Amino acid sequence: MKKKIFLIVAVILIGLAFAAMGTLRAEAAPIKLTFSVFFPPTAGQTEAAVDWAKAVEKRTNGAVQITTFPGQTLLKANKTYAGVVKGLSDIGFSLFAYTRGRFPVMEAVDLPMGYPDGKVATKVAYEFAKAFNPKELQDVKVLLLHAHGPGLLHTKKPVRTMGDLKGMKIRCTGLAAKVVKTLGGVPVAMPQPATYEALQKGVVEGTFGPMEVLKTWRQAEVVKYTTKCYSVGYTTTFFIIMNLDKWKALPADVQKVFEEVSKNYVPIFGGLWDVLDQEGENHAVKRGNEMITLSEAEDAKWRKTVAPVIDEYIAAKPNGAAYVKKIRQLMK
Repeated sequence: MKKKIFLIVAVILIGLAFAAMGTLRAEAAPIKLTFSVFFPPTAGQTEAAVDWAKAVEKRTNGAVQITTFPGQTLLKANKTYAGVVKGLSDIGFSLFAYTRGRFPVMEAVDLPMGYPDGKVATKVAYEFAKAFNPKELQDVKVLLLHAHGPGLLHTKKPVRTMGDLKGMKIRCTGLAAKVVKTLGGVPVAMPQPATYEALQKGVVEGTFGPMEVLKTWRQAEVVKYTTKCYSVGYTTTFFIIMNLDKWKALPADVQKVFEEVSKNYVPIFGGLWDVLDQEGENHAVKRGNEMITLSEAEDAKWRKTVAPVIDEYIAAKPNGAAYVKKIRQLMK
């Protein structure tokens, strides 16, 4: 009888031991996350995004594993933010301007302020969001923000004066559409992945974007001229965000790693934009494309012409004046 009781107790103890082992394995199991990136697999931004994910994995000693899906293979560029909110991807990398009107506060960063480079634009975007913490971003966890260098005009035929731009169909996103219209062009809203074909087929005659697009998106093949209109250089804010429920479910120490790594990568992305812009310009020049520098008088004319775009934003938004003032302070 005693032997039978011993066997029963032994079986119970063994069962509890296995259950405990299962619990430990469950606790030790890595946190697996998906990461949607709209840039092509070979783009410098994709490489930086992968490096960011690996840095998180390394800092958590493998407790977090992130699978990256570049080239819109998981979510389309203009569906990334909403897709992350819905949990279709745990993490997403895209830009606010692809859903115009959805982010009225962050739109301020995209105004034609004459950004000199990607480092400044990135610092402005990051510090601006931190200062105002807009309500429009509360349905996700914002991990990292950065912004490209000055958006310039790339066209199939030369644009040396504002008159040359009149009536031309120009691909753009977000508030850049107002810049195009104000300068006399015809804005055509379109995400970057569709631009090459649109230029190739003549659907549009030009595009506004950083120099980077000439190489990363191969657009130097389908345009022949770049107008260096730096005085109206706008930017676009890119985001790396996480689904809010996924974020809240992470242990506190893992959350801390995400925040620390992301903060460290803000200047890395900003500096990368400048490198990629230079590579884009070099690539285009090597192909024989012409870089057009506006005369001082023409440059001043462009700046004066787009000034109402900024004034209109200030008038339309309750805190528009404060947003623009902050951006100008940060740019200094």
